[in-house]
Amino acid sequence: MRFVGILGGLFLLCAGAVQAQTPPSDPAREPELKRLPIPSLNFYGLPGLMDMPSGEMLPEGQFTTAFSYFGGQGRLTLAFQPTDWMTLGFRYVGISGFRGQSVRYDRNFDVRFRLLKETRRRPNVVLGLQDFAGTGLYSGEYLAATKSFTNLGWGARQLPGRVKATAGLGWGRLGTHGTLGVIGTRASFQPGGASQGGDLSYDQWFRGPVAAFAGLEWDVNDRLGVKVEYSSDAYPEEVQAGVFQRRSPFNFGVEYQWTRRTRLGAYYMYGAELGFSLQVQLNPYHPNVQTRLPAPYPVQPRPDPQIDPVAWSTEWTSSSAVVAPYLRDQLAPLLSDEGLLLEALDISAETAELQFRNLRYGANAVAIGRAARAMTRVLPASIEIFRLTLMSRGLPLSTVVIHRSDLEQLEFENFASDQMLVETRFTDPRPLSDAAVQAEDLYPSTSWSVAPYFTPGYFDPEQPFRLDVGVSLRGAYQPAPGWVIAGRINQRLFGNLDGGAASGSNLPPVRTDQAQYAQYGTTLNQLYGARYWKPAPDLYARVSAGYFEYGYGGLSTEVLWKPVNSRLALGAEANYALKRDFDQLFGFQDYRIATGHASAYYDFENGFLAQIDVGRYLAGDYGATFSVDRVFNNGWSVGGFFTRTNVSAAEFGEGSFDKGFRFRIPITWFRGSPSKRAVGTTIRPIQRDGGARLSVPGRLYNQVRGAHRNVLSEQWPRFWE
Repeated sequence: MRFVGILGGLFLLCAGAVQAQTPPSDPAREPELKRLPIPSLNFYGLPGLMDMPSGEMLPEGQFTTAFSYFGGQGRLTLAFQPTDWMTLGFRYVGISGFRGQSVRYDRNFDVRFRLLKETRRRPNVVLGLQDFAGTGLYSGEYLAATKSFTNLGWGARQLPGRVKATAGLGWGRLGTHGTLGVIGTRASFQPGGASQGGDLSYDQWFRGPVAAFAGLEWDVNDRLGVKVEYSSDAYPEEVQAGVFQRRSPFNFGVEYQWTRRTRLGAYYMYGAELGFSLQVQLNPYHPNVQTRLPAPYPVQPRPDPQIDPVAWSTEWTSSSAVVAPYLRDQLAPLLSDEGLLLEALDISAETAELQFRNLRYGANAVAIGRAARAMTRVLPASIEIFRLTLMSRGLPLSTVVIHRSDLEQLEFENFASDQMLVETRFTDPRPLSDAAVQAEDLYPSTSWSVAPYFTPGYFDPEQPFRLDVGVSLRGAYQPAPGWVIAGRINQRLFGNLDGGAASGSNLPPVRTDQAQYAQYGTTLNQLYGARYWKPAPDLYARVSAGYFEYGYGGLSTEVLWKPVNSRLALGAEANYALKRDFDQLFGFQDYRIATGHASAYYDFENGFLAQIDVGRYLAGDYGATFSVDRVFNNGWSVGGFFTRTNVSAAEFGEGSFDKGFRFRIPITWFRGSPSKRAVGTTIRPIQRDGGARLSVPGRLYNQVRGAHRNVLSEQWPRFWE
């Protein structure tokens, strides 16, 4: 049962991080707890009955974490619904006493597609691939249909709640019991011909024996559900190995909706085994609590020029050298109240340009709206055009041009955000005039913080989940606009990353020696200097030097072309990386390498962000990384990536090539109070040396993208918040 605790620890890491701040439901306060209109999950962590899939799909954006156990098998699954027609899943499995191992660990990827959406007369129909890119331990394919029924019965004897009926056909593992026939030939449903894992055995899909499965799910009320299914999985190897006994194809279960997001289940499986499951489902569109923003300053209307022409006079421009600092000093505290920092103010008779930082809000559109309203309360009436320039690390990112009269007219109108967006322009920042006034005492600036840190390590065969916990001291010094000197010292308190397996790589051990870096208590994690600037319109640049991460330091240069109104961005990065000593102080090892990539980014209208990086990696291999992220307006993002290089699968080792997924959840989603902070992680099924990149803090694209038209226009409904 040791591996149950290990997989449970992984579950707590993935689900607990996002559930820890979710207050448990109080039955006294929620007597009529409403269950989210989402399907329950099966033992594979996807919509289904128990061991069988259903024809249902999760709501768009749904992010799920599920842990299940029965018959010596523990399964931890993370799943995501990037669109309403596709579900993606990653699973980590532990099986006791399988194939001569005390515990056999395995990693699986799943995908399912909606073919038909349920209507009054037809069911939901899905097509799914199970374990399609792993070792094939659980490989199978299926077609499943599910239809919902309510008010079943006769007269007053109606069955309460809702009943869902599921039927389907399965291949591979799902075609091993009650075979109906054979379609083509299939080598074996396990291991599927992919000894290293990672390869797609597409020539085996929907081939070989095919069998039928079916089941019913009865949602008695908003909390209680009952399930029964007929399984088409015979578990031939598990039964032969004595993992568990299979005496019947029927499974039975009861589930309880503990909170809005948490569901518990208990089951009687295959006539011989007891099982349990825990499901956590989150959705970016349904935050834990509603965001609570302080009330903004209202727009201050200007007087009628016919009634008060003096207020509209431009005579003040003759003494602008005195007026500008005065206005800056009046505006700065108003912006500070809104969580914004004034960097510079440039005014003329009709135009004012404000350069400012957003320190509080995850959505820059909120910051722009609040800054514009604060400006109406300070600036002379003759100033009609507001140019608001978002800044980051002294780098001007974009300028939003707003007419003051539009602010005055639209503040309380219906569809005010839409109308405001039509009248707003987004442009590349321009240089300030010589008359611009800078914020006083802004540079040099110093900041520091102390916070706990957690460094996880995943999927070591001896210990699938490892974790180091410590305290991190961070500091930053900005001597002038565009210049940053930053560092981070870690003090490890406890953990077990140092017990990881030694590298057995055929490549230079650029990442598989992480355990050797975890042997030391006090380490200099980062110490670097960086310079940011705009060499030309639509062009951004960065140069960094120092200790970038636990394993590498050196020199990094980057340039990014990103027009404000374009969805396309192109970038190039060149690095000279030196491998650090294991004690992570000031020394370097002999290994050093020139590495870098040319990158293309495209921001699609439907919330998908695609990126391609082509170049040389840390181990000296050449290739490309492809990534896609589903990004939401509230700061959530979930994505995946894979890298193919000139390293063969045999040289790369287990997994065949580098791949993984990542997610990011804003703190605001949990707490309701505005914050730019977020929690998240990147998970690789296995960390090898091929396709490894240098980690450089402060890369350009993510800073720049959030201040450009595509993102701002999608956030624009929040302009008036």
